Amino acid sequence: MGATLRTFPLLQRMALAAGCVVALAAPLVASAAEPDKPSHEIRDPHYGDTLFHFFQDHYFTSITSLMVSQKQERVEHHADEAEVLRGGMLLSYGMPRQAGEIFAQLIERGAAPPVRDRAWYFLAKVRYQRGYLAEAEEAFARVEHPLPSPLEDDRILLGANLLMARADYAGAATALAAIEKKSAATRYVRFNLGIALIRAGDPGRGIPILDELGKAGAENEEFRSLRDRANVALGFAALADNHPQAARTFLERVRLKGQQSNKALLGFGWAAASLKDPKLALVPWLELSQRGLGDSAALESQIAVPYAYAELGAYGQSLSRYNEAIGAFERENAALDESIAAIRSGRVVEALIDRNPGDGEMGWFFALRDLPQLPHPDHLSQVLAQHEFQEAFKNYRDLRFLSKNLAEWKDKLGVFDDMLATRRKAYAERLPAVRERASEIGLEALTKRRDRVAADIDAGETAADGVVFADTKEHALLERLAGVMEALKLPGDEAEMVLLKDRARLAGGALTWQLAQAYTGRIWDAKKELVTIDEQFAQARRRDAALAEAQREEPARIERFSVRIAAIDPLLQTMMPKVAALSRQQQGVVQDIAVAELTQQKERLAAYATQARFAVAQLYDRANTGSAGSGNANRKESVSAARP
Repeated sequence: MGATLRTFPLLQRMALAAGCVVALAAPLVASAAEPDKPSHEIRDPHYGDTLFHFFQDHYFTSITSLMVSQKQERVEHHADEAEVLRGGMLLSYGMPRQAGEIFAQLIERGAAPPVRDRAWYFLAKVRYQRGYLAEAEEAFARVEHPLPSPLEDDRILLGANLLMARADYAGAATALAAIEKKSAATRYVRFNLGIALIRAGDPGRGIPILDELGKAGAENEEFRSLRDRANVALGFAALADNHPQAARTFLERVRLKGQQSNKALLGFGWAAASLKDPKLALVPWLELSQRGLGDSAALESQIAVPYAYAELGAYGQSLSRYNEAIGAFERENAALDESIAAIRSGRVVEALIDRNPGDGEMGWFFALRDLPQLPHPDHLSQVLAQHEFQEAFKNYRDLRFLSKNLAEWKDKLGVFDDMLATRRKAYAERLPAVRERASEIGLEALTKRRDRVAADIDAGETAADGVVFADTKEHALLERLAGVMEALKLPGDEAEMVLLKDRARLAGGALTWQLAQAYTGRIWDAKKELVTIDEQFAQARRRDAALAEAQREEPARIERFSVRIAAIDPLLQTMMPKVAALSRQQQGVVQDIAVAELTQQKERLAAYATQARFAVAQLYDRANTGSAGSGNANRKESVSAARP
């Protein structure tokens, strides 16, 4: 049919869906009052940190920080959501068994139905994308309730893709029709629906849907590419049904510069040939023949052009073109051998890694953007177009990342040992000085002084004596007044002594009145300051206790860190060779996939070269025997064998 089904990237709509993978950290069960309006409250800061890294596309950091937080029980308010997130990320790294165990545990411990349904949905999606169709159907069947929008539409689309993978196009069409009528239905839903209806034997309903997409406006490159795919699908469907005129109409809509242009040019040429117009067929085929041999459509045009010349009776040009095609096939075959040798040597895969280092994180949506310089880069493009190669290369890149991560941890262990040694030395050097300062403070002596002050305050309050709370100046006045009164007891002029005693009593009364007036405020201030002193003493005691505990615990704490570092080292020594071996093995898998694709291209070249040589032989035979009609018919049959 010339069209392929839409396969959505893994969890690509997670950040857009309010209900997917923790719904931007929303609770997975909406309230009964507002079932369609989930809360976005983050109750555990460490879970928010995990989500921050997740939505920054730092998936490795996200999953490692999440697992640490779970180990230390820091995400108890989001336990189920965190497990779904962890399971989804494990799935993305090609670990369905571990993810399946997580989902099974969620079910066993009675997780909420929305959690279970999303878990099974994500498991089904990843299994489908990795080609495990039976397992994907099993997981898909475990989803018991509709998912929140827009995941529900994605779920239906996934079910339709599973049905189409089993060639149940009628069932897929029924499933897709359920969401096709929605205002939010994507163009991909309608595209797949049209394909399913045509393959189910209902072109009367499928063709109008694709035709609408083929004529629709397209505001971006993605939709323009989809429009071209719809028109190519319509064109080749019309060719298969022997409606070449309709095929021309559909294929004329396809852009000359686009991913589908080569297929459209090839199909347009065959439509013209079916209409007995080989001259018109030459126009697209000649254009296509100049586009290189990396594309299968361009490859086929190399023998389609001489076939058209033969149909026009230009046997000399036809013979020349066939010979040129044979020479081009031989050169391309040699170039493919060079590319295969480069792939086998590992240079291509290593160059792809070096030119696309990414951001230092493993990622679900890693894409190759910078291709290395190779003698035949068009060969690399057809290899990279394979989903199988992309998945295998992503796994290889992830293994390389893990290898680098383990090497960095190996280096960090030495740094950690140095840090612990520095800490031990600093502890040993600072401990005597700290002990000396603690002894100089004299906490016990200060406590006794505090107790004496408290006793004075209690005594002053009991006696209601303002003299107890007199300040320094007032104490000096009281002492002077006492001295004056003592001096007045000495013999002297009675009249003058009486006057001085009256003045002294008056001064003493004024001072006593002043102290009595200030008594209430001063006792309040004294008690308040005593409370402050008690708080400071409590703080000092806590610090003293913490210091004593630190003297006991710090050596043990340093030793525990030392033990943990020592325990990590043998793990690294075990894991690093394993990861290195897996990396080499995965590199071999990547190279085998690439070589297999280029080998298939070599086989196609051989088939076309055989057809070209057979056509040349027929042309020579015709020239020798003059049997133009018979040779022409045989040439048409041999060349047409490559038609889609």
